[in-house]
Amino acid sequence: MPPLPIPMPTDLSDLLTVMDFIGVFVFGLSGGTLAVRKRLDLFGVMVLSLAAALAGGVMRDLLIGALPPASLHDDRYLMVALAAGVTAFLFHQPINRLGKPVMVLDAAGLALFTVAGCGKALSYGLSPLPAALLGVMTACGGGAMRDLLVAEVPRVLREEIYAMASLLGAAVVIAGNRLDLPPVPVAVVGALAVFVLRVVSVMRGWSAPRAPGS
Repeated sequence: MPPLPIPMPTDLSDLLTVMDFIGVFVFGLSGGTLAVRKRLDLFGVMVLSLAAALAGGVMRDLLIGALPPASLHDDRYLMVALAAGVTAFLFHQPINRLGKPVMVLDAAGLALFTVAGCGKALSYGLSPLPAALLGVMTACGGGAMRDLLVAEVPRVLREEIYAMASLLGAAVVIAGNRLDLPPVPVAVVGALAVFVLRVVSVMRGWSAPRAPGS
């Protein structure tokens, strides 16, 4: 099977596009893996993969006026998301042997989508706060949709460090943009910050503050 025609990054725009595609595959894989764990059939696996992979990006594009959304006018997004679903359906056993696969894949998707979403919002002229919020929405929207479809409370609303990790990555991207730092290294550092904080917070049991006495 020939590789999908995904451009290699030569500047920030290309890097954000590549991060978008990788994030689509990773989140699609997390959705498909969760669907298999919930004993859904092939159709259910594909639905969860598509929801996890594309929902956040669609919401972002609608809000910034990038119409039609990227996943609806570029068939590669759907192809990548469907490929992730098929991969999860066929190879869920070796994926599960990696240990905490959904959490790790989710952290990777969270990192990639945060940077891609925030970077795209900035490129459309949004100010820092809305750009940060759209980065978080891009990163968390697909995961929230995935969890709701299997009747779970979305991770972003639980006590785990999730949206806060995404906000950290968005802050890195915005700070780099404001300081006029090289955008590609800033994007990589932002993604690594999200991934590391998310994984470490799960491993160490860190959580966001809750209301006193709740």
